[in-house]
Amino acid sequence: MAAPLDDMFSFCVDPGKVSSSVEVRFIDNIKGKGVFAKRSIKKGDTIFIERPIVSAQFLWNALYKYKACEYCLRALETAEQNARRLSGNPGLSLPHPELCRVRPELHQPCPQCQVIYCSSECRQAAADQYHRVLCLGPSREDPDHPINKLQDAWRTMHYPPETSSIMLMTRMVAMVKQASAKDKAQWQKLFSHFCSRTANEEEEIAHKLLGDQFKGQLALLNSLFRAALYDEHLSRWFVPEGFRSLFALVGTNGQGIGTSSLSQWVHACDALELPAQQREQLDSFIDQLYKDIEKETGEFLNCEGSGLFLLQSSCNHSCIPNAEASFPNNNFLLHLSALSDINPGEEICISYLDCCQLDRSRHSRHKILRANYLFVCSCPKCISQMDELDATSEEEEEEEGEAEGETEDEMTDV
Repeated sequence: MAAPLDDMFSFCVDPGKVSSSVEVRFIDNIKGKGVFAKRSIKKGDTIFIERPIVSAQFLWNALYKYKACEYCLRALETAEQNARRLSGNPGLSLPHPELCRVRPELHQPCPQCQVIYCSSECRQAAADQYHRVLCLGPSREDPDHPINKLQDAWRTMHYPPETSSIMLMTRMVAMVKQASAKDKAQWQKLFSHFCSRTANEEEEIAHKLLGDQFKGQLALLNSLFRAALYDEHLSRWFVPEGFRSLFALVGTNGQGIGTSSLSQWVHACDALELPAQQREQLDSFIDQLYKDIEKETGEFLNCEGSGLFLLQSSCNHSCIPNAEASFPNNNFLLHLSALSDINPGEEICISYLDCCQLDRSRHSRHKILRANYLFVCSCPKCISQMDELDATSEEEEEEEGEAEGETEDEMTDV
């Protein structure tokens, strides 16, 4: 059985630890909610650990053979398998293979459609929450199956680098369809709490996700979505206005998730206590490995997806964030950690921009945030730079087209 709705908060986080550390407060009609510290938090402390209500791997990421657990997005390749594929060196052997935490012997497929899970627990959790609705059985490779047609259409409209996934929306629908009669309305209410936008804002967000080339095809996606998943209890999500609202909800609240068995192995290597010569040799091996991977594969190293996090989604943006999200467990568990000391009563803010974007001018940061999140930042850094000219450097202009399309809540490596 899926977690009862009354227990959803405790399903996502440890309520005892969270209630003593942070609280969610309403700020105003512009910023909405915010997360505030209830105690002193030291730099480097984990503020909370949260699992998503729903998550999904990006479709192009999966197509390019980044193998992840269908439920928790744990990377399924061993560190060595991952390094061999990314470097294009099938004979590569990693030192200290015992540091890899991937356990292939525990992996389990769905008996009907053969999608892979990292454990029996994840397979059961998916079946309990959404997979009974979405399991394609022997039709998994059938291009004419309605869900496959929806996925193919999304891939043609949303090329890498990916920032969202239609599958996050399909799992939201499946969770409601699979819920008991008394829980269906509560699930819809829960999802509706993530974001409230005007019709014009929702349309702008939807068009931004699709891009100028495909913004006219929202109706096609809506039609395919309806054909694949229609449910009378969710009829408002399948009409154009409701579908656009669902699109906007995912577009503005989705948190990027990145998992990597290789990155986890590298962190474990860094923690080894070794004689100086062995440490130098290991560091040199890892440096060369990353150079080989960059040459062969480029910047796409992780299994990537996105999820909706109940508590993290209440964190507002700041251009000088005091907290950041990461995924050190090589799965969808989000760790929010303090970047600086945080006092009781202080708001806990993350950055919706990546490190390079944060270093840009105030004008450029505002342009990206307006395009992707429809707000103007008034953090202390932006206020202190109010007298700067509203200008963008040539270098920033060259990168801005990419930056505006790539930004989601920053996806942090493990």
